[in-house]
Amino acid sequence: MTRVSVYSAALVACVAATAMIVASIATPNWVSYSVTTAQGETFEKHIGLHKSCSNLDAPACRDFPYAELCQAGEERYFCSMWRTVGFMASLAAILCLAGLVGFAVILRGGKYKRETGWPFVGGMLSLVAVVEFVMISIVAYLFENDDQFTVPGWNLDFSWYLSTVSAALCLLAAAGLAVSAYLLPPEEGYEFLEDPLDA
Repeated sequence: MTRVSVYSAALVACVAATAMIVASIATPNWVSYSVTTAQGETFEKHIGLHKSCSNLDAPACRDFPYAELCQAGEERYFCSMWRTVGFMASLAAILCLAGLVGFAVILRGGKYKRETGWPFVGGMLSLVAVVEFVMISIVAYLFENDDQFTVPGWNLDFSWYLSTVSAALCLLAAAGLAVSAYLLPPEEGYEFLEDPLDA
């Protein structure tokens, strides 16, 4: 039987995961490049799901992937995959928000909704985790295999790790809900009344 305390802990994990997803979408720090010259100058480039920022460009940030990158034959694959990751990140954020609504309905619905509602929010959290694990896997694959990242100095950055932690949190929360539903005894179970005839 899933209790209020278990749902509350899962809700906190879901809120944290949602915040991490939104932060990873908003910050251009999925893959970064940093190198320091012999003169002590540091050149940096940070790539996000929708923007690329560099201290070499005239406007510091611009849309990514940019048009000239996607016109080359082999790079069209990279652009398609990168845009897919951006779409999946937005989908994960929407699914997290739907999960938060599910938590609100279940927590306000009483004991019966807590007993029967865990598969919905657990399934939603699992789905978010799957979408995020696919996202981070695609980015890791592109990082390892795309020619533009072969120059030394590139590394997976903060947003990629944030999304990984978010996926793990969702998965742990879903597992916690499922385990508690089967292992914890019912809350406020029925109490047998004393038979007045036996007194």
